Amino acid sequence: MRPKSHASRSTPAPETQRGYNTNLASEFYVLSMLYRLGLDASLTLGNKKSVDISVVLGPGRVVTIDVKAVKAKMDWLMGGVPNSPKPNHFVVLVSYEGKFSDAAEVPRCWILSHDEILPLIKKAGGKGGMRYLPRKQVLDQFAAHERAWHLLSEGPA
Repeated sequence: MRPKSHASRSTPAPETQRGYNTNLASEFYVLSMLYRLGLDASLTLGNKKSVDISVVLGPGRVVTIDVKAVKAKMDWLMGGVPNSPKPNHFVVLVSYEGKFSDAAEVPRCWILSHDEILPLIKKAGGKGGMRYLPRKQVLDQFAAHERAWHLLSEGPA
C-alpha cells in the first residue's frame, strides 16, 4: 500500500489567510515582472505597510509601488492607499479573474500612477465604510494601462 501524499492531508486555509495569500502571491508576481524587465526592485517586509515594492531606477530616481489584488472580477479594496498624491508612487492592480488556483493562468495587471487612481476611489456606505476602486472604471478608463509595465521603468524624470 502506498503512503498518502502530504497534499491530500492539507486543509484549506481560513478565509483571512487566503486573502493574505492572494496579496503575497501578487506582490511576488509583480516583483518577478520587474526583475524580468531588468529593474532593481526590492520587496518591503511587514504586515502594515504603505509601500510593497521599491524600484531604484538610477541615482536619485526611485519609484514605489503598492500592489492591490483580487481573486475574482471584483472591485479592489484601497484601505492602505494614502488620500493625497504621492510623487513617484504607483499602484499595480492585479486580478486573477476567478482563476487564482490555476497556476497556468496569468493574472491581469493594470499599472496606474497614484494621482490617477485617487479621483476614482469610492467609499462604501455605512459606518466605517471601506474605500475601494471600482473595477468598471478601471476597465473603462484605463484599458491602455493593462500590462503597461514600461510606466514603472520610466519613473520620474
